[in-house]
Parts: sequence; structure tokens; C-alpha cells
Amino acid sequence: MKQVFLAGVALLAVAGCTTQSGGITGISLFTPTPESAEDALDYYYDTIPDSALPKAPTGKALPASDAVLTKILIGSCLDEEKGPSAALMSLPAEEADLFLMVGDNVYGDRDGRAYIANQPDLDELKESFADLAAREDFQKVRESTPMMVAWDDHDYGANDAGNEFPFRRLAERIHEVFWGLEDQDVGQWPGTYYARTFGPEGQRTQVIMLDTRFFRSGLTPTDDWGAKGKERYLPAPEGSMQDMLGAAQWTWLENQLQQPADIRLIASSIQIMPTVHGWEAWSTMPAERQRLFDLVKKSQATGVVFLSGDRHTAFIYEEDGVLPYQANELTASSLNVAFASESEEMDARQVGAGFAPENYGSIEIDWEAKALTLKVKDNTGATVRENDVSFADISVD
Repeated sequence: MKQVFLAGVALLAVAGCTTQSGGITGISLFTPTPESAEDALDYYYDTIPDSALPKAPTGKALPASDAVLTKILIGSCLDEEKGPSAALMSLPAEEADLFLMVGDNVYGDRDGRAYIANQPDLDELKESFADLAAREDFQKVRESTPMMVAWDDHDYGANDAGNEFPFRRLAERIHEVFWGLEDQDVGQWPGTYYARTFGPEGQRTQVIMLDTRFFRSGLTPTDDWGAKGKERYLPAPEGSMQDMLGAAQWTWLENQLQQPADIRLIASSIQIMPTVHGWEAWSTMPAERQRLFDLVKKSQATGVVFLSGDRHTAFIYEEDGVLPYQANELTASSLNVAFASESEEMDARQVGAGFAPENYGSIEIDWEAKALTLKVKDNTGATVRENDVSFADISVD
């Protein structure tokens, strides 16, 4: 909070003497006295026009509300400073109904390989999104495939950050303006979560994009940095007051799960099911993870499949007993930031080995056969991992 306070004080100190040529501008002398440093930042951010923020190339419109979806792609972790991405270039040929970018869509807290401390104007984050907009491979995806998006830490503005990030409100505006969401429902509330539903009764797919950054409380740091299973964080102790989604988003999610749908894709930027590693994941907040599972149980929501990114390796998971039916998750990562050629990680829920090279995921729905297939594809589009899931396996009895 000290960083937040100092940022607010700095803004107030210059409010009465800055000009259009002098850096921070536009805070009126008649602005009410802010009650917090975050309020002070908000008054300043309100003076920044949307036209000053980067925008993605015009994208293909989302499918109609009655359109039947049969193929949804998912990807994460795209370094905008690297050269053309073979994975991105493979996406248009898929002719998919939808592409979900589920976080680290840019690396806006990094210049080259060096992490930076973003300042109130978030210039590095804005530059990163502008660079993404200029990429030819990204432009072709925008032209060919409708998109829905979530953010993660690197396109939020700070590595592993949550609700303590002092510049989160500008980060939210940058995200929503870039992706053309500022005038939609998600643009009317704090955070970047939203949902869309496609298809008629009996063939209805709901896509829920969670925000695991804006409201998330701090994590429990490891007591053994780098140790296997404890790499960065530990599970929160029982009775902790940590929160993943925040009260408003939890209520919204409960309402979404009560909407009619046959298949529900819940996209979280960080992994939900695995517990074997100590990187960011829902497993760092066991009570919140269980809260999510209990909410699905309570709502009797049919057809839930979890989707995630972040890990720089792709995984497929399944587990009985945590939902009213078999739980499934597809992790797709990364589009062009691969750190290894093989993965040794093995969670008890894991279906086969992880896939560490560049990749993306595909959810393919066969409505006639009443089944879907979760696929991991390499950067050429070849299927390297898959798991078949019957509708009966993800239905409430």
C-alpha cells in the first residue's frame, strides 16, 4: 500500500501545476479531494481519452447468439517482441468458431528479457499492446477468427500481481479499449470478467471468461524458493481470508452458472485442477478452489469444462469426485514462449505427459455423437495430446 499512497501523493502534488507539455496533465483544481491514493489515480486516469490508448485491429464479429459452435481454440503466453509465431499462423486454417486468448497476451511488464516496474502511465504496457496490434500474424487471426479474451499478470502490468497493483484501473481500461470491450457490459464494472452464450437449446455453449487478477488477494510465499512443488508459493493456511475472484465476481459467476447451457467453458488465466506445483494456480488458495467446485455443485450446472493457460506447457486433466460429474481441464500454453522441449511434471489428475513446445488448444464438439474432444496441438496444428469426453460424463445425474 505504500506504493499506492506515494503514487497518489505524487499525482496530487503536480495536479495544480502541470500542463499539456509537462507530463501528467488534466487534473482539475475543482476535482474533489480524493479519499485514497487510488481515487487520486482515478481522477487522473479519467482525463486520458480512449483515443490515446492502443486498439487491436478490427476483429471478426462473435458468432450469432443462435450459432452452433463445434470448434473453439485456446491459447496463451504470446511475447509481442518476438518474431512471427508459427502457432498464431496456424490458427486461421483451423476455421474455428471462436479463439480464446486467456492471458499473457502480451508481456507488458517486460522490456526485452528484463522485467520493469511499471509507472502510473503504464507506458510499457501500452507499447506492448501497440506492438501486438502491428503484428501481421495477429492481424490475420483477427481477420479470420472471432475472439474472446481474459488477462493474466503480464498483460495486467506486473508479474504475479493481484489487487495490490496500484495501476490496475488504467490496466483495465487499456485491456478493454484494446479489445473493443469498453462499451460492452464488461466495460461497465470493475474487472474484466464476462460471458457469452451461443446456440439453441440442446446445442448451447456458454463461454465464461474469469478475471483472476483485479480482485485477487496476495499469495502465500514459498519457504523454499525453487524447490519442486514449492517453486514460488505455498497453499494458504486454513482459515486465511484470501480471495481469488472478489465478492461481485463470485455472485456474477453463480448467476452465470444458473443460465441454461449444455456445455460451459470456464476460462481461468491460471490453472484450476492441478496441485502438484508451486507456481500461481488456484491450488495456492485451497478454500477458493473448493469454493469454485462447490459453486458448480450447488448450481447443478451441466457440462462444465475448465480452460487455462499461464504454464508454458500444455496439459490435460480429469478427475472424479470434485464436481457432480467428471471434472476436466485443458491448459494451453504457450503460443511463442516455450521454455523446454519436454515436461517431467505429473499430477495425479493428469492425462498423459505435458507438452512443453509451442502449442495451442482445441475444444471440438460433436453434438450428434454427444461428445467433445480436448486437444493440444503443436505450432503446426498437429494434434499431440487429446482426451475424449462424453456429454454423459459431464452431466448432472
